[in-house]
Amino acid sequence: MSAPIDLIATFIPNDGEFYRVKLALEIAIDEVVKEQGCIRYELTEATEERLVLTEQWASEEDLDKHSKGTAVQDLNESLSALLAEPVKVERV
Repeated sequence: MSAPIDLIATFIPNDGEFYRVKLALEIAIDEVVKEQGCIRYELTEATEERLVLTEQWASEEDLDKHSKGTAVQDLNESLSALLAEPVKVERV
């Protein structure tokens, strides 16, 4: 059995877009936590300057399915004009 995969995703909102970014993330979280293999998917920091989403997945396969899923596609579409820079995703 493989170890869980831990990720940190950082979102930098455009000036004045914090609440719209936060809402888009909250909508995505409601969907993603239901996905197979999702152990943790939550906002762990939310300030006007940045929002940090902490993720944990049971396997690479589950993470891959999540990455290609509709929740992520919808989130990316929602955030397309709201972020000052691309989302930074790091494995930890």
